[in-house]
Amino acid sequence: MFLDEIMHELAQMGTERTKKYYVSQGAVEPVFGVATGAMKPLFKMLKNNQEMAEALYATGNYDAMYLAGMIADVRAMKPDDYFRWMETAYFPMISNFVVAVTLAESEFAQEVADQFIQHEKELYRAAGWSCYEWLLGSQKDEAFDQKKIEGMLNTVLLIYETETPIVKKAMAGFVVAVGISFKPQSQLAQNVAEKIDTKTFDSLNKELSKGRLGFKRKHVRC
Repeated sequence: MFLDEIMHELAQMGTERTKKYYVSQGAVEPVFGVATGAMKPLFKMLKNNQEMAEALYATGNYDAMYLAGMIADVRAMKPDDYFRWMETAYFPMISNFVVAVTLAESEFAQEVADQFIQHEKELYRAAGWSCYEWLLGSQKDEAFDQKKIEGMLNTVLLIYETETPIVKKAMAGFVVAVGISFKPQSQLAQNVAEKIDTKTFDSLNKELSKGRLGFKRKHVRC
């Protein structure tokens, strides 16, 4: 399929209701309003097509950018590519659910996420924390340095109140992910969650009460 054919398909799939939701979350035109599930046939047809992923992402259309993350070939992407994608990731649904999710499947995810977390721009920081959320929920505990995760939890505790709402939400997601998916620091994550935010603490406890301690998903992306 050619780019214009894919864009036509996406336009046909969009609904006004979904578009309104995306706009309410920060999306701006161009946006069609395509539900994630509706993109599955295109994903199956185009997966691991980096050339098309780049073309879709460059359109600036939210739905196309999301599909780009789904079909990107992470084996072909380098750290600089994720920084380049972040340059046009203008709201959290792109930074946290396109860039961060795609990054989480790369071999250098922690390296890039660490750099994002230290960035001056809030969406980069949010993407960094979100990437760790996806990583912790999908990779074995042995893939992480226990002391490093402990340090990150302590960093959340230290700077949470000074962060922006967008970064706070990503940090909270990270804390919940540690509490559920990283057994060595689950108790510390629970302690941190209790101190930073009642909603975060309640969310974590709700998941743990369902017996989800140690949960790992098979795939990060679709």
